[in-house]
Amino acid sequence: MPNDGEPAMTLNKTDIAKQRSGSRWYLNIMSPNTKGEKFAWLDPTSIYINGEAFHDLLDDLIADLQTVKCDVVAGLDAMGFVLGSALATRLGVGFLPIRKAGKLCVDTDSTSFSNYSGRTQNMEMRKPAFAADTKVLLVDQWIETGGTMGGAIRLVEKQGGKVAGLVAIAMEDNEKTASYRQKFPCVTAVLPDSNLQQQCNRQSLDSFSSYQPSMAFPKIR
Repeated sequence: MPNDGEPAMTLNKTDIAKQRSGSRWYLNIMSPNTKGEKFAWLDPTSIYINGEAFHDLLDDLIADLQTVKCDVVAGLDAMGFVLGSALATRLGVGFLPIRKAGKLCVDTDSTSFSNYSGRTQNMEMRKPAFAADTKVLLVDQWIETGGTMGGAIRLVEKQGGKVAGLVAIAMEDNEKTASYRQKFPCVTAVLPDSNLQQQCNRQSLDSFSSYQPSMAFPKIR
């Protein structure tokens, strides 16, 4: 309780959300799809808009990465660039972009992959990007089917790199992602075996029913 004469502390919407949601509160401000089946089923970028949410996300991922050693972070085109570069800055290492085909003006290795919608695409990585045995931490925003991440793993290993681990806000459960969890350290903001993981697997979050865009608005300074 405040002492007599001290102003009472006021709580903004973000503070209230933290109190109500507890640990990893920022996962409750992810946006539902409003445009139909041609698009991903949710948009996690609302976390990035809100400064407290973004930094709390990074804090949690960095804490869970304490036992994972890497020499460089590689982010997958395109939203893996946002999360990957932020993590690279926190970890004090460089950032390597893995691009969709046709974007790089230097020599590249390339591979095909099947994205979350089942469409076959190509991705590429500069050649050479690193020395053999370099430990590469692969980062994407969301791992749904695991096809895109599989392409990135192939590119890293093709150049003699070692995949240090995989990072994403969430990794949905399926046969391919189960193999990733067995083979690599996997760090996600959505904790495995949690209730929220089950919601991600069914591609519908309970928080969607109360979602409002203003929940992610940045503070006006």
